Amino acid sequence: MPKRSGHTEAEDFTEIKQFASVEEIDSAVRKLQGCLFEVQRLLSDSVEYDHERVRGAQFNIRVSVLEIFGRNSPEFGEYKDYTIFFQNPRSILNSADREMVGGQNQARLLKELPQTESMLNGLIFRLYAKRTEFIVRPEPQARVAFENLKLHPLIANACAKLYRDGHYRQAILDAAISFVNSVKSKSGRNDLDGADLMRKVFSRKDPILAINALRDRSDEDEQEGMMHFFEGAVLALRNPPAHKLADLSAELALDYIAFLSLLADRVDSAKRHK
Repeated sequence: MPKRSGHTEAEDFTEIKQFASVEEIDSAVRKLQGCLFEVQRLLSDSVEYDHERVRGAQFNIRVSVLEIFGRNSPEFGEYKDYTIFFQNPRSILNSADREMVGGQNQARLLKELPQTESMLNGLIFRLYAKRTEFIVRPEPQARVAFENLKLHPLIANACAKLYRDGHYRQAILDAAISFVNSVKSKSGRNDLDGADLMRKVFSRKDPILAINALRDRSDEDEQEGMMHFFEGAVLALRNPPAHKLADLSAELALDYIAFLSLLADRVDSAKRHK
């Protein structure tokens, strides 16, 4: 029968692959379908058991599983050393016996190829199930997208665990609080808070922190526009989530957190104006 890899204590194949999109899953399906077609051709062409095409098919299966699911995945742990079948040795036999063993190997190959087809079809079916989950439930997509975000460190430290645990309202609230604290810290205005803090620190004409060189009216317009972004983030996100957004979705929470991270980045790049 086709052989799978044996697990050792040093190996840990527990990392479940999190696909980022339906397109990524479709690409994985096509890759496995290519392996399946290759195996089916071995059978239809009655390829000799010791032909390079057999070794090539085995190699492509192993590589495809690695590329699709990752090195630490259960799938790679199961199939990283996958062999369509093990040959009986012939080198120490006389010519008559070698011919007999060769015939046995060929018969076993043709018998066991369908099992490899079944294995590949099982992996493809698993991918189709994940695809259906993406279509029916958008939340997994948002969670994968969250992991791929390059969040500002302060925002990530404040909200990452909360978001992963599904506490979206609290994640936004903590991220917003962290953002406000970063403005207080950089501006030195710990005596102010909320919208008043943002209007004072990022004012158009006499800011404490400037997001650009303030050389002309265009720079001043940008400064004022960003001030309204900062002000709006506080008014819209720091307090309302604690009271009104009990049914906040993973997707909307993702957008809010990404927005707060962008604002935190702009605070980092701002320069003291006075």
